[in-house]
This record gives sequence, structure tokens and C-alpha cells, in this order.
Amino acid sequence: MIDVIVVGAGPTGLMLAGELRLHGVRVLVLDKEAEPTRQSRAQGLHVRSIEVMAQRGLLERFLPLGRQITAGGFFAGLGKAWPERLDTAHSYVLAIPQQITERLLTEHAIEVGAEIRRGCEVVGLRQDGQGVSVGLADGTEMRARFVVGCDGGRSAVRKLLGVAFPGEPSRVETLLGEMELTAPPEELAAVMAEVRRTQQRFGTMPLGDGVYRVVVPAGGVAEDRTATPTLEEFKQQLRTIAGTDFGAHSPRWLSRFGDATRQAERYRVDRVFLAGDAAHIHPPTGGQGLNLGIQDAFNLGWKLAAAVTGWAPAGLLDSYHAERHPVAADVLDNTRAQIQLMSTEPGPQAVRRLLAELVDIEEVNRYLIEKITAIAVRYDFGEGHELLGRRLRDMPLKHGRLYERMHTGRGLLLDRTGRLSVAGWEDRVDHVVDPVEELDAPAVLLRPDGHVAWVGEDQQELLARLSEWFGTATG
Repeated sequence: MIDVIVVGAGPTGLMLAGELRLHGVRVLVLDKEAEPTRQSRAQGLHVRSIEVMAQRGLLERFLPLGRQITAGGFFAGLGKAWPERLDTAHSYVLAIPQQITERLLTEHAIEVGAEIRRGCEVVGLRQDGQGVSVGLADGTEMRARFVVGCDGGRSAVRKLLGVAFPGEPSRVETLLGEMELTAPPEELAAVMAEVRRTQQRFGTMPLGDGVYRVVVPAGGVAEDRTATPTLEEFKQQLRTIAGTDFGAHSPRWLSRFGDATRQAERYRVDRVFLAGDAAHIHPPTGGQGLNLGIQDAFNLGWKLAAAVTGWAPAGLLDSYHAERHPVAADVLDNTRAQIQLMSTEPGPQAVRRLLAELVDIEEVNRYLIEKITAIAVRYDFGEGHELLGRRLRDMPLKHGRLYERMHTGRGLLLDRTGRLSVAGWEDRVDHVVDPVEELDAPAVLLRPDGHVAWVGEDQQELLARLSEWFGTATG
């Protein structure tokens, strides 16, 4: 029996596979497509995802292949400056195509021992007290202790589970693709500057060799959302919106996306979990989708590994839904707001002008960027220190940096006092005694995902939190 079957080899599934393998869990990733996608619908990693990569020692693979951006405009295209003094050691967005992100995560997952099988479509799911039977389109069946559906917005796993996916259907649609444009760059820049004064769902971005990423509003919502738009449809909409089709030709790929917002009612049904777009869909405004899925995987991976290896305390698996469902609900809300702010109607435009004035206030700008980049996320661990439930930023230690100590995916006690102990949990929690100056607390207990589970200096309080998050002590 396989420990965990992950359905879907996109960024969420690949990140999860890598996280599980850090703990020795046997992982099989199934994907119905025979080859990785050539499309790069997502274009970057936000601050929290950059931190995630740094926590696992992967960031150095990504940095040379992307561009660090500190421009404004990530919330509804409101072009304000990147805020100063964000609570992070990585105060930038990394512009990197989804295709490259998936390739790097695939390489990592394989390196740490995950198996990836393509051309395997899941069509059946049946679970009992011992495991889950997964049926494939070719008639074969396999067994796993747990299954995680990371198979996108049209998730077969979610449908087979019968989990409701309430929300709103698309009311507007946008065309997206990569193609060659013959118009000179000066013309493109001038037209884009003029059109984007009122139409934020329009833009062209050079990719090199005359190829551009093109975004333009569709003429309506297609009856068949799975149908690929034609080049002529693109050119017609460019002429309608911009007055020219820029000589568009030779498309690499074309697609469409809507503004539907939906969220699974449950992220867990016994031994089966949902993550990424299988659990939530929303417009791509703010570039949050890929990042939200990676962060789902980062939250779930160590918990599922704890269950497989036998030390998970009661309630740990249920904490995945409890923590991540509200985070996604907040993303759905902020993308709904952004879509309204990008409307060309007079009312939304008036609200946009007002918000543009408010964003000039540093605190407002910072609040919105922290929301978009997910560094404002705080899980509900009850009342306590202001750090409780938040992720801790990377910090310099006496030797090296904090995130360098988290590459193995274990918990960590960062102790300035030198008087505390994790005896009994050494197989799950590292103890770092360091007079780190940037930490405004005597000691913090970090979960494997970097969120603060305890703050203080009392050994008995620490023991209670170790039991709560890391199970029963050994020895």
C-alpha cells in the first residue's frame, strides 16, 4: 500500500510531494495529462511563497530564473509604490513563469524520492477504515493510506467525494495567451498606457523574440468554458478594446479565465483531502492562486506525514481545514473586491478613485500588500503574544540564518534563554539556543511550516504546546 497518492502534478501537488518525502513518506503523484503543461498562467511567487522556498532550501534554484520586482499595483492594478519595511527578509515578488516553477518543483520532488506518473486519470474513489482505493481510467486500481486531490478547479477527486463547491459563476471573462506581435514597442506602450487608464483587464508583456503575453477582456462569457479561444477572437477583442490587433500572429497558446469564486465546503473527508484549486477557485487578480496552493501544501504536508509516521496528536489533521479554509475565504473576498475595482462602470470607478487616494497612506498600502503576499496570515491558536499563529520571518543567527535550520521540515525551538528543553521530542523538534537580537521574545516554538505555536520561557507551558503540536514524548 502506498502511503499517500497525490492527484495532480501542478505546483500544489508537487510541493506536497516534496514535503511528504522530507519525512520518508512514500508518495505517488498521478496526473491525467501525458506531458507537463506548456502554459504559464501564473507569473510569480509572492513573499510568503518565496519564504516557503527559502525554508526548504529551494530558493537558490528559483532566484536565477526570475526577476525580483518591488513595483506597486498588485492590488487591482493600483499603481502605488512597494511599501517599505515589510516584515520579511524577502521584500519582493519573484516574477517567474509557472512552467519554470513546476519544472523546479518536479525536479525537487523526484530528487527526494517521489514517484510521478503521467497519463493516469482518476475516475473512481472508495475509502474504508484502512485506506483509499483509487480507480484509474485504464481499469487499474491502487491503494493508499491517504489521498490528496490537487487536481484543479474541475477536480475529479472533489466530485468523486461529493463535496459541495458553492460560490458564484463567472460574470466576466478574460482572454489570455502568448503570441507574436508585429507592432513596434513604442506603439504598444502608448496604447497600453491609454487603455489602462480605464481598463485594467488589458495588457501586453514582452517575453522576448517578438513574443508577448496578452490579456484582453472577452466579448462575453463562453457557454463552453473549456473551449480554447481562437486567434481571431483575440484579434477581434484587441481591436474592440485597443483599436488595433497589434499584428498578432503565431500564438504559442491561448486560454480564457473567468471571475468565478467557489470554495469547497470541506477540505477533508476522512482519508481524502483537497488542496489548491481543487479546494478553491477565484479570479487571478493579485496573482494569488498558485501561491495559495503552494501554501496549502506547506500547511498539510507535515501534518499528513505525522499521521503516516504515527506521531500525529489528536486533531492535527483537522487543523488543516480549520486553518486554510479561512485563508482561502479571505482571498476569495479580496479578489471579488479587485474585480469590482477593475470594472469600467461609473460606480466601481468612483470607488477605485477613492481607494487610490487611500493607498497613498503608507499603512493602507502596507495592509493591502501584506494581504496579497500572505505574510499577514495568522492562524487562530487562541489568545497570547502577538507572534502567536503568525509565521516568523527569516532572521540572522549567531551561525547562519533561521530558515537554514528549517530545511528538513522539523519543528524548531528558538531559545534565547538557554534554559529550555525539548527532551522527548528530539526526533521531531530541533532546539536552537541563540541570542538572536531580532527576536522580541524569550523563546518561540515553530511548527515545521514556520508558524509560531508558542511564545514564552516557562518549561511546563512549553511541554504542553509540544504535546499539542508534536504528539506524545518518547522515552
